[in-house]
Amino acid sequence: MPVPSTQPAAERKLLRDTVQDKIRDAIMDGTLEPGERLNDDDLIAWLGVSRTPIREALAELARAGLIEMAPNRYTRVAAPSKDEMLDALRTLGVIYGGVVRLAVPRFTAAERKKIVAMLDDVAARMDAQHQAEVVREGSDLYGMWADACGNPSLAQLCRATTDGLAFKLRVPEFAELVPNEVVRPELDDLKAAVLAEDPIAAELAMEAIHLLPTRS
Repeated sequence: MPVPSTQPAAERKLLRDTVQDKIRDAIMDGTLEPGERLNDDDLIAWLGVSRTPIREALAELARAGLIEMAPNRYTRVAAPSKDEMLDALRTLGVIYGGVVRLAVPRFTAAERKKIVAMLDDVAARMDAQHQAEVVREGSDLYGMWADACGNPSLAQLCRATTDGLAFKLRVPEFAELVPNEVVRPELDDLKAAVLAEDPIAAELAMEAIHLLPTRS
């Protein structure tokens, strides 16, 4: 039976994904700043590709929450707001509470050591009042948990949503809205739960870090 060729579509998808990754990285590292307008011609000149994969990539990034688009008006980098921040934080808590519960019993010794070192680093930077640094690296920090959860469906959900949600935490008021004295003890509890290989305690601590109600 004749088999239709799908090679051209696969090539377009690969190109779109490459473009998407480059724009995403430029947003996450601050090269493209919140609120910055994205002009097709400038993106074509930068990326060296045609308009179609760029528009496809921008549409995907809009779905992820990193881009804002209004037809015939603007395409721009999303600008996190104080009003959105707490909702995004709690959404991450709902997702990553479950991720942590699955990941903790699966950690190899090397993974556990890596996670504990990460938690120690986060704690040290919070103690030094460098919360903005931690927030900027949030997507990568969450990724360490997702990679170890062992659930492909959940990992896919994390990949699709974490960037946009973590980006919404980048507001100047973060330290005011998420007080260090509230979060810091829960971070210690999360580390202790990881070391004790206690998934339930780890889940509760992760949820508390994200200001979800966990105790009466």
